Parts: sequence; C-alpha cells; structure tokens
Amino acid sequence: MDRNNVEDMSVVAMFLEELGLEEEQKDEILSIIKGMGFKNEVSRKSIVEPTLEFAIVQDADRLDAIGAIGSILLSRAKKCLHIFSILLIARCFTYGGSKNSALHDPKILPRDNLSKEKYMSKEEKQTSINHFHEKLFKLKDMMKTEAGKKRAEKRHTFMEAFVAEFYEEWSGRA
Repeated sequence: MDRNNVEDMSVVAMFLEELGLEEEQKDEILSIIKGMGFKNEVSRKSIVEPTLEFAIVQDADRLDAIGAIGSILLSRAKKCLHIFSILLIARCFTYGGSKNSALHDPKILPRDNLSKEKYMSKEEKQTSINHFHEKLFKLKDMMKTEAGKKRAEKRHTFMEAFVAEFYEEWSGRA
C-alpha cells in the first residue's frame, strides 16, 4: 500500500465488483472512502461532493476515532458510555504505541495549524497526548450530522476531563 492507499482501493474496487453493484454505486462508495480522511479536511481540499451518505460515513469514522465502538451499547446505562470513553483513550494510546510515540513529553508541544503534509509527516517526534490536541479535540466540530454532533459532544467532554486529569497526575498535583 502506498501513501494514497492505492492498493487498498483496488481491493475495495474488486470487492464491490464481486458484489455486483452498479457502476454508479461503486463510484459513490469509492469516492466516499477516498474523501473521508481527517487529512483531506485539514488540507481544505475536499475531493468528494459532500452528500448525506458521505457525511454519515465520515461522522461514523470520526466517532470511531473518538471512541464509538457500537451504537447498540451506547443506548445502555451510563456505565457503558463510561467504558466506551475509557476505550477511546486506550485506542489513542495503542495507536501511539504502535508508532513508537512517547505517552507524553512536556518538551514536545502539540503542533498547531497543521497542513495535510505536516499532519502526515513522520519526521517530528510526537506524543499520544499531543494527538488529542492535534486531532481528537478537533473532531467534535467537524461532525456533519446531528446524531454525530450529539455523540461527539459527550466524548469530547470526557476526553477534556481525562487530559486535564492526566496533566494533573503527570505534574504530581493529583
């Protein structure tokens, strides 16, 4: 797979072909997949017409990034929501660990006003905590659907509280 996910898209295209979808349906699905990434919106270069279908898929992807695992359990007790919120934190740290990023380093500040190129750059050292500032805290305001906005608001509040508590413990004040 290259940086533009060319190999992945050919696999998806073959899968859609096997399903027997009409050409228009395949094109719409491939267009949504190509255009929904955070890096595309950061670069302000939308490569897809924003349709309701696109908004739904993009919000679902972003909700997953900030903790959505399944909407069925979200309707259960607050305990489930708390568990999901903990899992979103775990997802961030698991991702950071897979990229050999430090959990936190006060000397490495979060990057501001990221371009697509800077966001994708692997040259600068980054931390898992910085990922909250650079991406996860921004997703709430990037939601397209009302349902996505509502769910993202709750997760955003939890992330803010978690990061504030993390900084307290890191500094020895907690």
